[in-house]
Amino acid sequence: MTISRNPQEISISDFNYPLPDELIAKHPLAERDRCKLLVRDCDGAVSDHVFNELPSLLSSDSMLVYNNTRVINARLHFRKASGASIEIFCLEPWLPADYEQCFASRHECTWKCLVGNSKRWKEGELTHIVTMPDGREIVLSATRDGFMGNASLVKFSWDESAGLTFSEIISALGEIPIPPYLNRDSEASDASDYQTVYSHIEGSVAAPTAGLHFTPELLASIDEAGIPRREVTLHVGAGTFQPVKAEQIGDHEMHSEFITVTRELIDELRTTDRQIVAVGTTSVRTLESLYHIGCMIHDGQWEGELPQWYAYSPTHPALSLREALDAVARFLDESGEDILMARTKIIIAPGYTYRIVRGMITNFHQPQSTLLLLVSAFIGDGWRAIYDHALSSGYRFLSYGDACLFLGK
Repeated sequence: MTISRNPQEISISDFNYPLPDELIAKHPLAERDRCKLLVRDCDGAVSDHVFNELPSLLSSDSMLVYNNTRVINARLHFRKASGASIEIFCLEPWLPADYEQCFASRHECTWKCLVGNSKRWKEGELTHIVTMPDGREIVLSATRDGFMGNASLVKFSWDESAGLTFSEIISALGEIPIPPYLNRDSEASDASDYQTVYSHIEGSVAAPTAGLHFTPELLASIDEAGIPRREVTLHVGAGTFQPVKAEQIGDHEMHSEFITVTRELIDELRTTDRQIVAVGTTSVRTLESLYHIGCMIHDGQWEGELPQWYAYSPTHPALSLREALDAVARFLDESGEDILMARTKIIIAPGYTYRIVRGMITNFHQPQSTLLLLVSAFIGDGWRAIYDHALSSGYRFLSYGDACLFLGK
């Protein structure tokens, strides 16, 4: 396989592989940390392990960084008076745009949504009687309030006197949106299976699945090994399941996702000598975005969102990591904030130079996916031999499947 030096000219067909349906895990193991773990060390050697061996497989100078996002019950089902079923899939808040404020709303809020059976709901109000855990009933109304591409703006409203937040209402009404490639309906078990044990910031419509293998006991073992654990937030959007339909990835439009990173972690990343091991591709994208955000701030170009191809721009300033993170720190100082809130559309593909991440824990990804490109950018063409080994060794693939630990130099 020959990779173009220009990442935009990469052919996505070069990242295909045969994935039998029987190797796609439909449910997780009963004991999360007993899944298989394929390890590719810094010298390229591959070995097979069990995930709960992780503390002994990490060097003592490692630091783990997790994505603490929590999956919301984003699938809401309404029924018209005619009997037509309408599914509303909440993608991200629109008004208020702040996730925390939107979830805390007690009367109305507007979301960017995908609407199923859309042709049957051209206008008018939909209602659903929601039964809360305490037995109270509340009427949730939905009206269309505009369009954005293939998405709709949907305004939700309910009786303010009920004293209920939007978070409480969708928790009672909605369903966890499991990945479409599982080819099954959501089940009651998914409400807990499809959440990491450390999730606590609501906002995702898909789980950061590399984190699904952790248990409280394993986290305690990591702490006992003296390996620091830190958190970032990236709210995973539905675009994470979007296939690359263009032959060249330069024609693929990446989705925008909301990230937050604390000033405390930025300061630590500026000075630490530890090897940063990202838990999941979402943590990878968040951490690597930090460097490029700092470069944009340094050049006076920052407007709140990291563009898809900025990392490969010929005019990209050649800052050191410290210089870039210093720029982020100054930006926060000047704005009086202690949390960086931003959006990122970064695409990480072969030709990319990693700036912060020196190791990653991840699952096995779909053929011809941007996540597979991200992995290849880290370990090179060796991804194919690793995936061949996993396929022939009975590893379980995708969201509920087994895991990898890739270590760089």
